[in-house]
Amino acid sequence: MDWWIWVLGGLVLLLAEVLTPGGFFVVFFGAGAILVGALKLVGWAGPGWAEWLVFTALSVASLALFRKPLMRRFNLQAGRPVDRLEGETALVTEDVTPGGVGKAEMRGASWTARSSGTVALARGQRCRVDRVEGLTLWLRAE
Repeated sequence: MDWWIWVLGGLVLLLAEVLTPGGFFVVFFGAGAILVGALKLVGWAGPGWAEWLVFTALSVASLALFRKPLMRRFNLQAGRPVDRLEGETALVTEDVTPGGVGKAEMRGASWTARSSGTVALARGQRCRVDRVEGLTLWLRAE
């Protein structure tokens, strides 16, 4: 494969990393492709099978070595969803008795709310979300 194809493929992979909410996966394959393109340009890449071997080895090794430090550097947690509700604050809009059902508002939307403790939650009270089950927030007093 020509060197410019490797570089172009690497740039496409880097762009894919920027456009997707990944978590630093594709960037290493993009960098690996660009490095193989540079090696091919100076004549150090070898035959076609060796290019693919070098690309795979560089990509996987850099992924294993550099992903965790990058995740730490940018304060990203692996495996954590982008939109997590647990720990957020909700405003009770309808009284919630222990074991009963009421309403709460969070992020501009109305939710069904239940108390996860033994304390009643009064209208206007701010609470923490313990867990979410379907469209129901389980709340506890702050």
